[in-house]
Amino acid sequence: MARSEEPRVRLPQLRLDELLEELQARIDAARGTRDRVHSLLTAVLSVGRELDLEQALHSIVEAAAVLVDAEYAALGVIGPDGRTLSGFHTIGMTAQEIARIGPYPEGHGILGELIRHPESLRLSKLSRHPASYGFPENHPPMNSFLGVPIRVRDQVFGNLYLTEKRGGLEFDEEDESVLATLAVAAGVAIDNARLYEESRLRERWLLANAEIGHRLMSGSDRTQALDLIAERAREITGSALAAVAMPMEDQGSLTVEIAVGAQAEAHRGLVLPMHETLMGLAFSAAAPVTSEDVGSDERVSPEPPRFGGLGPAVAVPIGTGEGGVRGVVLVARETGRPAFLPKETEMLQSFAAQAAIAMELAERRQDAQQIALLEDRDRIARDLHDLAIQRLFATGMTLQSAGRFIEHPEAAERVLRAVDDLDETIKIIRSTIFGLRTRAGASGSGLRARAVRTVGEAAPVLGFTPSVRMEGLIDTDVPPDVADDVVAVLSEALTNIARHAHAGRAEVLLTTDGHEVCVTVSDDGVGIPPGGRRSGLRNLAERAERLGGLLTVTGSAGDGATLRWRVPLPAA
Repeated sequence: MARSEEPRVRLPQLRLDELLEELQARIDAARGTRDRVHSLLTAVLSVGRELDLEQALHSIVEAAAVLVDAEYAALGVIGPDGRTLSGFHTIGMTAQEIARIGPYPEGHGILGELIRHPESLRLSKLSRHPASYGFPENHPPMNSFLGVPIRVRDQVFGNLYLTEKRGGLEFDEEDESVLATLAVAAGVAIDNARLYEESRLRERWLLANAEIGHRLMSGSDRTQALDLIAERAREITGSALAAVAMPMEDQGSLTVEIAVGAQAEAHRGLVLPMHETLMGLAFSAAAPVTSEDVGSDERVSPEPPRFGGLGPAVAVPIGTGEGGVRGVVLVARETGRPAFLPKETEMLQSFAAQAAIAMELAERRQDAQQIALLEDRDRIARDLHDLAIQRLFATGMTLQSAGRFIEHPEAAERVLRAVDDLDETIKIIRSTIFGLRTRAGASGSGLRARAVRTVGEAAPVLGFTPSVRMEGLIDTDVPPDVADDVVAVLSEALTNIARHAHAGRAEVLLTTDGHEVCVTVSDDGVGIPPGGRRSGLRNLAERAERLGGLLTVTGSAGDGATLRWRVPLPAA
């Protein structure tokens, strides 16, 4: 009986072992699923905490690699054109390995496949896909691949790329599902980071506007305000150069009054045409004008060279078409930096418009103060005329009448001298009244405008338009009589170039430091040969000597010439 019952005991024991093994496998699978879900939640929370966009992107790449156990991971940011990558964040390779490979990918091959078709893509062998065309030199081998798009508010922001699942395995459906879930969380995190970055940026612009308004309302002059506009625009946009140009009086030109940053000296004082340059077009159209590469843009004159090493640029008007454009601010980033996004341009334009309003309010405040001052002067003039002059005149008449009754000759002479003194005093007061009632600033066009007009008149004869730069308080520091000589010297110098130099380019530099004024005119013509006629320069030298200055001419045959005419300014 014992032998016949033995199989009945063993059979249930074997089936129980199988059930226990299956149960253990399911428990392990459940534990693995639990651990993976926990890892996914941890990754989602980690990514969601980041408010800095660059750090958020890096955290997303790291989390993706850990979740699907990939050796290499990358996040490609799709550029404004929607066809190429403008940013590439990667982990799994050292900086030295990346440098040996070369530039980051632009979005061709498999990477471009996800850009053209933003759907999940899972491959066991990268090289077998029709869109694959190999890797660049020094690139590590990659076989398994998993790509998932990241959407931000229904717009594809970029793609996650995972390659080389560890252990030689392939990515499976669960990996794809987990990565797709992370991509949704990544989209929310990226949106939050962008909104936070945008709010911080708007806050900086608002603070800059408040600073400019405070400066202007506290009595700072226009030059200080423009300098502050340029500085803040350069800092907030992350640009290497910022320049501010203002329209010239009664001229179709702009002059660069302020420039800060890279190659600022080459920009200060430049006179730019209104319709042929980035800044001129922005002023004329009262709208932003952008350039992807300002160094090679046809709308930028090659002379003088001033945009070396600079790439993306944008010029926006200071003010609006309705309220009148007061000037233009241009900012340019270094070559290789990202182009200005529409949102950045919009914020810069809003900042410039608010700055124009602050300038307008400050000018209205100054006008009100000027009107109050003029009204006060008129009141003083009326009081002097109606009270002081009449009383002095009456006193003079009384003394003159009383003089006839004075018999002592010396006393009579003193009375007559007093009457004469009263007459002189009346003349002085009348002159003062006239001065009080004469408004300042009624003079004609300033030296800046006259110089630009002279250069423009010489352009048809020269066959080209010379470049013009002006530095210093030219209209303020240079008196009218010296300004006349400056214009005459400039006209004669350009005429000499047209007649004798056979030049293809000329540059005009007009500067003053408050102590002297200097006119420099250079060309790339045939120069002045040894023993050549210099009679045309005699008049310029005589003008300089008459004012206590000096004329110098340098250059040799075939190398062009440079004329420098400088004279001291009379003491104020």
